[in-house]
Amino acid sequence: MKLPRLTGGMQVTQRAVALLVVVGLLVLSYVGSMRIYLGQQSDMATARTQIAERQASIAKLEDELARWSDPSYIKTQAREKLGWVMPGEVGYRVIGTDGTVVSGEVGSIQGNAEPVNQAWYEKIWSSIQAADQPVVVAPPATTPLATVTPPAPAPSATSTKKR
Repeated sequence: MKLPRLTGGMQVTQRAVALLVVVGLLVLSYVGSMRIYLGQQSDMATARTQIAERQASIAKLEDELARWSDPSYIKTQAREKLGWVMPGEVGYRVIGTDGTVVSGEVGSIQGNAEPVNQAWYEKIWSSIQAADQPVVVAPPATTPLATVTPPAPAPSATSTKKR
């Protein structure tokens, strides 16, 4: 059997062909394994991302749970979500034509204009507004000099004695 010749004068032997076939089969088997390995790496990266997201969600829920043990947070939630009011306050809600609540406010019987009933930001804003408006002081009322009567002189000790 004659072996074909390559263009450079080299011959292709049966050993070379067998070696090329074996190397080709090894490459094909490693490519499949490499594809499986890279797929598993991608799955692990996705799992790590999901774990990080769930840990962040757990931390957020634990923070919310800790807030619920604060009595002032519970009062705030009762006011906002349930519309509850404290004794002495008047609550109202504006209901739209479709029956949904448009807005709701909590006021005081004394009124929100009282500094005691204002929130801290309302107090600051009212002080800024008051600073822009100068206080006008009315001049004191003057009386004409003719109508003012001078006080009577007090009797002196020397004028009451007889000479």
